[in-house]
Amino acid sequence: MSSLLFPLLILALLVPMFLGMRKQKKALAVTAEMQDSLQVGDRVQTTAGLYATIESMNEETVDLEIAPGVVTTWSRLVIRERVIESADAESVDEDSDFEESTSDTEIRLTKES
Repeated sequence: MSSLLFPLLILALLVPMFLGMRKQKKALAVTAEMQDSLQVGDRVQTTAGLYATIESMNEETVDLEIAPGVVTTWSRLVIRERVIESADAESVDEDSDFEESTSDTEIRLTKES
């Protein structure tokens, strides 16, 4: 029984480690694919949390406009994700729905009084 315990212990330690490495490789592949698909004009977020627009790119660096007329050069590896602008439009729609529902409530309250 004791001779079987040691190989099972080794197996129990190696399997999660192998699965973790595999998951990490997949995540790196997805990030590399995203970084390769970037284009001039895309809104991005860096690993430092900076939001910017891509002004120009080459193989190793990317020029980011962080404010109107302010362009800085970064390594391409710092790009965490592409920012999708449609999220801003959805929040505006949600705000207008709130205003409509508030005005309906105010109308009902006025009629009841």
